[in-house]
Order: sequence, then structure tokens, then C-alpha cells
Amino acid sequence: MEYSIKRFFSIGLMTTCIVGFFSCTEKQNTLTNEEIANGWQLLFDGQTMNGWRDYNGTELTQPWHVVDGCIQAKGDGSDALGYIVTDKEYENFELAWDWKLSKGGNSGMIYHVVERPQFDVPYVTGPEYQLIDEPNFPEPLEDWQKLGVDYAMYLPDKSLMKVNPAGEWNSSKIVFDNGHVEHWLNGVKILEFEAWTDDWYNRKNSGKWAHAPEYGLAKEGVICLQDHGYPASFRNIKIKELPRKSKEVSLFNGKDLTGWENNGTELWYVENGELVCESGPDKKYGYLATREYFDDFDLTLDFRQEANGNSGVFIRSFIEEDVKVNGWQVEVAPQGFDTGGIYESYGRGWLVQIPDKKENILKPGEWNTMRILVKGDNVTTWLNGEQMVDITDGAIGKGKGRVALQIHDGGGIKVRWRNLSLKTL
Repeated sequence: MEYSIKRFFSIGLMTTCIVGFFSCTEKQNTLTNEEIANGWQLLFDGQTMNGWRDYNGTELTQPWHVVDGCIQAKGDGSDALGYIVTDKEYENFELAWDWKLSKGGNSGMIYHVVERPQFDVPYVTGPEYQLIDEPNFPEPLEDWQKLGVDYAMYLPDKSLMKVNPAGEWNSSKIVFDNGHVEHWLNGVKILEFEAWTDDWYNRKNSGKWAHAPEYGLAKEGVICLQDHGYPASFRNIKIKELPRKSKEVSLFNGKDLTGWENNGTELWYVENGELVCESGPDKKYGYLATREYFDDFDLTLDFRQEANGNSGVFIRSFIEEDVKVNGWQVEVAPQGFDTGGIYESYGRGWLVQIPDKKENILKPGEWNTMRILVKGDNVTTWLNGEQMVDITDGAIGKGKGRVALQIHDGGGIKVRWRNLSLKTL
């Protein structure tokens, strides 16, 4: 009798669980009317991999598939392979999802990921909300590798974390609002910090990312899921975009090089409240780049060329090895050499040069004012109030990166800069 009762109870419980599972499954990967009204969108339809593709690719070939209404990593990935990304880029957002790991599993949600051939893996550009089964992970973990961290940067409050074990569902959320970042786990905020502050840059430059110069700088990028060699499941992936807030930035404080990073051995210093670039003994290229990315902006600055004035202002550029900047240059050069024109530092060379009749707008040996307006795929430049070029280019439209000042190679170059004022758009 006792056996029969237990058996009946077990069968009834199993039936309840099965019914509950299917009724629960039917409600996944949908939005309520209220969510739709508030701007939420699904990143996964529950049935197909539409909207996802390989990192740095045009289609989906990585080991991911749909199983029981979930995006699932098969567990065939590695540190070098197994990343999928959204078709669309996102800037400011609330991003929520449910996740379930296998025993000892390791995965992650990465955002603001930049796609370029120079970047082999997404995590060298995009911050990561770490997902990992700590109790069963086969190797020792540093605190910065554990669940909920902003990977290798900021740690959550462990006392607030209530985690369901491997094989059960958890929910997470990332809020990124114009540099303000929050990590949530199962309805509780576990981590909060501000990106691009002095503290943020100190952490970036002193830890794991010290040799990843573009890590975390992009203000917009694709969202990435990671197959790190363990099966992992995701569902109810949804996002609500938040508005961009414009700001005015003084790029140069007139005192020191705060906010800038020197690349190369050429000379950059402050003299009489002016920023000076000068060729050093190596007579090579040198770049002084903002530590922050600026994508859409309106920039004005003054420059005065002393000696050979071959220089330039790079836009949406990033740093490569061997002191090379990859991006687009608004030319600053001696008269007759297209000041205000736009040159691509790789591939195509000159995109647009200025008409010969505009060469006399430059005032050699005197202060000149340059304005650079960058919005989407359009760049317009002015020199001393006169428009020099207006170009629309798809590659520029896809670019992300820093503003950088250049010293050309060959030696003998000296240029002074002041009043570098930028307004984000």
C-alpha cells in the first residue's frame, strides 16, 4: 500500500512537472503588450537563429542551434571560436535574458563588440557579464572570473547573489545608460559602476586588458554570446534601447595630457597652455589619441604649423601594433597638400582632396581653425570658416574609435594645438 501511494505520488508529480514544463515553454520568448509599448524587442524568436551570425562573419556557421525554445551552445567552442553576434548594433540599453549552464559550464554575454578583421575575438573590445558554474568549475577561479563580474574589471556584491544551480534557469540583466552600468541577477542588482572614468581606465590599463588597447572603448556594438566549450542555453533574450545623451567635452585642459594616450616615441608636451607635437630623434610616426571613443561629434580646434606642419586629425580610429593608427585622417599639412581633405590610413588612401583654389584658405605660420562634423556615414570639414569637403562613405559609417593627432614621419615637424572642443551628437 505504501509503495502504491508513493508510486502514485511520483507519477502525479511527474505528470504535473511535464504539464508545467510545456505550459511554461509556450510562454517563453514572447513580449507582453506592456513590454512592447515600453520599447522592448526580442533578440531571439524561440524557433530560429534569425538575427544571429558568426562574429566577423556574414552567416551562422558556429556550433549553436535551437533546442526546446532555447538558443543553445553545443559546447564545441573554445577561447578562439564559437562566438555569435546580433545583426544589429546597440548603444544604450536594458538587456535581459534567462540562462542555464551545464555542470562546470562557462559562457558569457558580451556587448559593445567591435567587428574588424584586426580583432580575432570579441572580448578584446567588448565588456562581458560572466556566466559560470562556480561550484563545479574544474579549475581555480580568480574573483574577477566569477559569476556576475564585469570580466576582469568590476566585482559584484556576493552577499546579494542568489544563484540556482547548474541545470536550472537563472535570469540576468545588463543596463548600459550612457556609461552608467548595472548587472542584475535573478531580480537583484549585484553590481554598479561608471564606465570611462579615471577609475575605469586605471583598471583597464593595469590588469588583463593592459595589452588590449581598444577594450571597452566602443560606445556602440553588436551583442555576443559565447560558446566556451560547455553547453549553455539562453531564452527570453530581449532588449530595450535607451536614448543617447549629448555632451560637450574639452579634449585639452591647457595644463597636461590628461585624457590622451601617447603612441610612439615622438614628442607631445604642453607649453604656454598649448599642446605641442614635435618630431623626436627617431623621426617616426607618432600619435596622441583620446583614451575615449567618439563616433558622432562636432569638433573644433585651432592649430598653428611651425617648421614642417605635416600632421592630421584622425577620426573613428583605433590603435594597432607598431605605432599604427587605423582609421580616417582629416589632413593638416603645408599649403598645397590638401589640409581639410580626408585620407584613409589603410586600403584606399585619399578619399577626397580639396580643390586647388581652396589651398590659400590655410594661413601658414598663423593660427587656423578646423571644424570636423562626423555624423553616421557623413563627414564635413571646414577650415577658417570655409567648407573644404563633404563626403558620405559607408566604411566611415561603420567605423568606431578615437580622435587622434598625428606627427608624420621624416622629422622636422612641429605643430601647436589649442581650443580642442568636442560636442557628441
